[in-house]
Amino acid sequence: MAGDPTRRPEAGRRRRGAALEEAILGAAAGELTEAGYAGLTMDRVARRAGTNKNAIYRRWPNRLELGIAAYRQLTTTVQLPDTGSLRGDVLEQLRRANRHWSSPLGRILRDLMAAAGGASELLSQLPDQSTDSVAAAWLTILGRAVARGEAPPEALHPRVATVAMVLLRNEFVMRGAPTAPDEVLIEIVDEVYLPLIRNRAVPGSGGGDAGQPFV
Repeated sequence: MAGDPTRRPEAGRRRRGAALEEAILGAAAGELTEAGYAGLTMDRVARRAGTNKNAIYRRWPNRLELGIAAYRQLTTTVQLPDTGSLRGDVLEQLRRANRHWSSPLGRILRDLMAAAGGASELLSQLPDQSTDSVAAAWLTILGRAVARGEAPPEALHPRVATVAMVLLRNEFVMRGAPTAPDEVLIEIVDEVYLPLIRNRAVPGSGGGDAGQPFV
């Protein structure tokens, strides 16, 4: 199929530069899809791409960096939820993340993150997983809530904004859960995130647009 990143190259076709790089990434994406990160090897990718390992190593010095680059080929960018309420946006964002992390592609992501360990320069290459990109998404959601009068401006802090996602990530990374039940997501939102946001208001500063408490 045209445009399929996992298809094998035509026999005898000689590629260089960008064409060869695209073939290698497509082959690596295919291996990730079929065998996961654990089954990704330079030998298998080279055979699938119709090239040699040296051509791969010149571009990606190790299996992890190749895996991260191939993972980016498999992901798509989605718009942030905009349900009209902070609770609705936060819950929908968590549900989307939960579905992704519970999927086969999410398993690849978790394996890549585990292999990267604390190497921030590698983690930052994973789509929507760097500290800055995660914070930016959640600050956007929270900024909308501030504009609607649902949250105090004092809540616009990266560590505060991303608490819900951190707690969900812990379910997968720390607890090893294959998925998080919906009641866990609701608990994160209602018992932790929303109370934290509301309590960020400076005492005596009033509440929402009409001077009422943030709800």
